[in-house]
Amino acid sequence: MSFSLIKAIKSTHRHPINRILHCIGAPIYIMGIAMILGSLFVPHSNYVNGIILWSTAVGLFLLGHTIEGNLRVMTLVVVFKYVFRSRKLIAGIQK
Repeated sequence: MSFSLIKAIKSTHRHPINRILHCIGAPIYIMGIAMILGSLFVPHSNYVNGIILWSTAVGLFLLGHTIEGNLRVMTLVVVFKYVFRSRKLIAGIQK
């Protein structure tokens, strides 16, 4: 069973409002991560602003997927499913 990331992204981002919210949230997300990482290397920088930006972006993503009706396909949920499934398979093989 092959997994196509492009097909998954296209099929879960069809609603125009979801796309708009992702277009707004993506740069905010990147800036938040950059500010959080920057606070590790630059003295006197404020990591709290990065966390606020990152949280805002995640909120926009959640809102978009809620509007589209596919909140369960969020990246973290999908990653958790695959990690949990692979652990089950490994545990099954080791028995």
